Amino acid sequence: MTTATRSRRRMDVARRREQLIAVALDLFSRRPPEHVSLDDIAAAAGISRPLVYHYFAGKQSLYEAVLHRAAEDLAGLFAEPRQGPPGERLLGVVRRFFDVAEEPGAGYAVLLRESTDLTGRVREAAYAHLLDQLAVGEPGPRLEVALRSWVSLTETTARLWQEGQGPGIPRAELESQLVHAFVGLTAASAAHDAGMAAVLRRILENEPEDGPFVGAVSAVSTLVTL
Repeated sequence: MTTATRSRRRMDVARRREQLIAVALDLFSRRPPEHVSLDDIAAAAGISRPLVYHYFAGKQSLYEAVLHRAAEDLAGLFAEPRQGPPGERLLGVVRRFFDVAEEPGAGYAVLLRESTDLTGRVREAAYAHLLDQLAVGEPGPRLEVALRSWVSLTETTARLWQEGQGPGIPRAELESQLVHAFVGLTAASAAHDAGMAAVLRRILENEPEDGPFVGAVSAVSTLVTL
C-alpha cells in the first residue's frame, strides 16, 4: 500500500467520523439522547448499524464526540478579530450566539442539556476571548467578575430564546440589551476601581458616536435625568 493510498484511507475514515458526528448532533439536538438509537443514526447517515461500530465504540462514545464538537462550536462563537469598534465586535458575537441558538441542529441544545465539564470549558473559552478583545493580560478581580457574569447572562438569555421562552421580546432588542449589559456591568465596577475605569474609558474612546456602547451610556444618562 502506497503512502498516498494510506493517506486517502485515513481521510475517508476522518470524513466518515465527521459525517456521523454531524448526523448524531442533529438528532441529539432534536430529541433526548435516550430517544435516539444507533439504528436511527446509521439510517440517517445511510450506513449499516455494524459500520457505526467501525468508527465509534458505541452510542456513548459517539455522544461524547458530539458534546465535544458542540462545545468547540460554541466556544468559537466568542472568537472575533480585534478589528473595528469594540461595541460592534461584541454585538457580532451576540448575533452569532443567537444564530446558533435558533438552529435546531447546531448542538446548542445538546450541550446545554448536559451538566458536564464541557459547558464550563465553553465559559472559560468565552472569558478568554473577551479578555483578548479587551487586550487585558492580567485582569483584576472586578473585571473577571464582570466578564464572567456577562458570559452567564448571554448564555441564559440565548437558552431561554432557544427554548421559546422569550418570544415576547424582539431578538434585536435582546441583542442590544446584552451589549448594554456589558457596559453596565463594567461601569458598575469602574465606580469602585481605577483599573476598571481605565478599561471602560479605553473601550469608549474607540467607539463611534452611533456605536452600541455609546448608546448604552446615553440610555443610562437619559434615565438618570428623568
